[in-house]
Amino acid sequence: MEVHKYHALGNDYLVYDPKFNPMELNEERIKLICDRNFGVGSDGILYGPEFRDGKPVVRIFNPDGGEAEKSGSGVRIFSKYLKDAGYVTEQKFTLITLGGEVLVEFLNESGDYLKVLMGKTTYRSVEIPVAGPDRMVIDEPMEFNGNTYKVTCVSIGNPHCVIPMEEISKELACELGPHVEHSKNFPNRINMQLLEVLDRSNIRIEIYERGAGYTLASGTSSCASASAAYKLGLVDRNVTVHMPGGQLKIEILPDESVFMTGHVHRVGVTRFSEEFTEDLAGL
Repeated sequence: MEVHKYHALGNDYLVYDPKFNPMELNEERIKLICDRNFGVGSDGILYGPEFRDGKPVVRIFNPDGGEAEKSGSGVRIFSKYLKDAGYVTEQKFTLITLGGEVLVEFLNESGDYLKVLMGKTTYRSVEIPVAGPDRMVIDEPMEFNGNTYKVTCVSIGNPHCVIPMEEISKELACELGPHVEHSKNFPNRINMQLLEVLDRSNIRIEIYERGAGYTLASGTSSCASASAAYKLGLVDRNVTVHMPGGQLKIEILPDESVFMTGHVHRVGVTRFSEEFTEDLAGL
């Protein structure tokens, strides 16, 4: 059994290809594999490929064992793996996620620089989801941990709560993140971004991901934050998103679809020992 490790601006995933790994995944096995002390360690697992109508399918799992609808970093990483492993040879192809199809384009020969059409954003509460009546959740006051914040909630196949602030920090993201993720406002929990606008073309974000915690970078978080900032009139359509792990280029189209452009890096392959495989089999 083996997993292939990649990272996208420090947001690291393990590719678990069923072709080489006969053992099925479950919540406890995912937790152990992703554990940075007792397992291999990662921000999640990308399971696949399986194929539907000739298109590759990826399933995305958070380190707590829960399944995510979509991940921008995961999409870029899995696309690079598909190229490395010979599953795709085209410059452009469609990848299916639980949160919908995305169109992937390799921008260089090695496949480590990609542009992805991530899909359309929505601010409707029933589609995110956000508790309460059906509405557009834009610049809405919500209370977390005893304080009230103006938030904009958006889905791009997975849910996000964007909180604009004059100044942001890792410490504040780690403090506020769990309260936002598990708030009664969000029936399926939610990803949180603290947003600082630098100018009309640049924003900075700190990220607390549902099921993963504090994260150095996130593709869907970048898409959601840039889209929310544009919706609020704070930025233009082309935005560079600055994160602790690096930068992504985001382009917001007139129909509210979003392009994401960024790099991925292959770290290597880890083959499980007999002992570790037995530990997994017992779960």
